[in-house]
Amino acid sequence: MTQEVKDYVVKHVKDLIAADSCCAQAKEAGQAWLSALGTDKEAEMTKKLIEEAEMDIMPVDGLIAFADSEAGAKVFGPEKTKEVAAHGRKIKAAGAKYCDCPACAACEAILTKKDELL
Repeated sequence: MTQEVKDYVVKHVKDLIAADSCCAQAKEAGQAWLSALGTDKEAEMTKKLIEEAEMDIMPVDGLIAFADSEAGAKVFGPEKTKEVAAHGRKIKAAGAKYCDCPACAACEAILTKKDELL
């Protein structure tokens, strides 16, 4: 991995960890990867980071379906869930493949460098 790729991924891993929408497992994987840089654990933690990013990134259709569901209404509230669903439809119409919350955006950015990381 080049230093340029490493710097890019470090920035986005830090963004992921800082995101309010990031789950505990992704925060843990990101922190473990940062801690492993330059050690004999780097390759192992890189694989785990990528696996976690792939599991956690929400396809835009999943976002819309969740926001339109009763579970989504419980998470977002009855009014906010309509806004989230509408937002999902808007970004999908614009070509988005994934949710654009800070955590998903960071995962998407990290995954663009997957081949260079492995």
